[in-house]
Amino acid sequence: SYSFEVFTSSCSQSFYSTMSQGIIKEEILRDDLKYYFMSPCEKYRARRQLPWKLGVQILKIIMITSQLILFGLNNQLVVSYKEENAMTFKNLFLKDYSGVDEEDYSVALYSQQAVYESLFYVLDQYGQLGHLSVGPISYAEEDGKLLPLVICKEHYKRGNVEPSDEAYDIDAQLEKGHEGYLDHLGIDFLLKLSCFPFRLVDIKITFQLKGINLQTVRSHELPDCYVFFVTITFDNQCHSGMMKIFLDIDALSSACKNWKISGTAQKNTHYLLVFDGFVILVCLTSAVLCTRSIVLAVKLLQRFSRFFRENYNHKVCGTDQKEFLNGWYVLVIVSDSMAIVGSILKMEIQAKSLTSYDVCSIFLGTSTLMVWVGVIRYLGYFQKYNVLILTMKTAFPKVIRFCCCAGMIYLGYTFCGWIVLGPYHEKFEGLSRVAESLFSLVNGDDMYTTFAQLKDKNSLVWLFSRVYLYSFISLFIYMVLSLFIALITDAYDTIKNYQKNGFPMTDLQRFLREQKDVPPSEEGSEMDTETGMGHPSLCCCRRYSNIKIALPHIIKMSLTDNLILSKVPFYDDCSIVC
Repeated sequence: SYSFEVFTSSCSQSFYSTMSQGIIKEEILRDDLKYYFMSPCEKYRARRQLPWKLGVQILKIIMITSQLILFGLNNQLVVSYKEENAMTFKNLFLKDYSGVDEEDYSVALYSQQAVYESLFYVLDQYGQLGHLSVGPISYAEEDGKLLPLVICKEHYKRGNVEPSDEAYDIDAQLEKGHEGYLDHLGIDFLLKLSCFPFRLVDIKITFQLKGINLQTVRSHELPDCYVFFVTITFDNQCHSGMMKIFLDIDALSSACKNWKISGTAQKNTHYLLVFDGFVILVCLTSAVLCTRSIVLAVKLLQRFSRFFRENYNHKVCGTDQKEFLNGWYVLVIVSDSMAIVGSILKMEIQAKSLTSYDVCSIFLGTSTLMVWVGVIRYLGYFQKYNVLILTMKTAFPKVIRFCCCAGMIYLGYTFCGWIVLGPYHEKFEGLSRVAESLFSLVNGDDMYTTFAQLKDKNSLVWLFSRVYLYSFISLFIYMVLSLFIALITDAYDTIKNYQKNGFPMTDLQRFLREQKDVPPSEEGSEMDTETGMGHPSLCCCRRYSNIKIALPHIIKMSLTDNLILSKVPFYDDCSIVC
């Protein structure tokens, strides 16, 4: 009897020890999970630690927005300078230019005399450029020599066309001829055009000019020097009796070689470079903190999955797994990467090493967009502001599937409108323009204009256009768009109902609600602590107090209930099967 009591006592002590250790581990895991899903304010109230990650995000928003504004103002000056120079060149070198482009071309010519006059006009204006331009524009030089104006013509090798006899004899092989012009008119070259007016395909006149963007002086920045590559094209590819003239320019900026500014305070670009460097440092810090949070979330998911598998022989469902994979962190990392690349490009542009203003603006603009979208994450901690996020999250899968089905119909209308109405309607000339026009119709824009521009076409196309437009508008506005809105409304109603009656419980939520809130633990835990800076001694004290409180209840319950020991089978090694 005495030996049995000793055996029972030792086994019960082992049982209590094993049971208490399991409960303690479960409570530690529960505390870590609760802390991970807390908002920054709740984490601060739980541990009195400042939310450094939130502070970094706020600082990053302010700095990236300021950087974008500074770059945007400078970029506007650059773009306006290029556009105004393009307009200047059109007025200087294109005869009878009205100041407004006709569709995709600048001027149209309808007679041979007009072609000759326009060609001579370009050469005359180029020769008198120094006395015509009111801006700082001059000829381009290389090694002290003026770069020549080059005329290039392209025509069929041989051809004879007799429209009255409905006869033609054409050699489809194209020939090209070049003529350099420096300080004479090249009249012989132009007179040769009269020998083959019907064989002419196009004439291209190319030359280079240089200019200085002086408007940046007002903003206390060094002016840039520009090289303009001007191309004037006389296009006769259609052979329709209308020759179109295009003027295109490519601008290349660089640092001026010799410069001197007096009477104004020059802005020191080193301050801007230091500011951009600090932006890169803040973005790197933000990316590292978010990457660390993702890694800790994966580890916490592994602990939770292992606990469920060992204790419940149950696999964590996909919904609970998605709770650990925070898409906001991925968004922040992507925005930080784009901000870093954009800041590097901006620094290179300020150092006059690069001129990729458009590429830099894309990176900076997209990163700023993502940064401000990321602010919604912190608003989502408030129930009233969280409706938008939950509605989008709930409706997104259904909306994607619906758009895939509606997109097939949309593509069908796009191809049909392009092939049938393209030759008769300017809004249907290309696939991209058709898609844009149909999207405008879905939103109720330009309906009357789209109908009216086909009123004078042939009767068959006019009848088809009416059937085509009425069917598209009726289908997409009254059916597709209404169903699209209904999907989002249904998701919104579902979320509002959940907020009123409670959300469906998952395994993770039931596990977190099994016990009342306990002050969260720190030592040995792998949760996201925002800063990673804690006080181990204080953490040990808090954890020890939790254990001290929990164990007496466990032991008291086990000792007062003899049924626990009587119903538990024992083995020789005092192990227990539960």
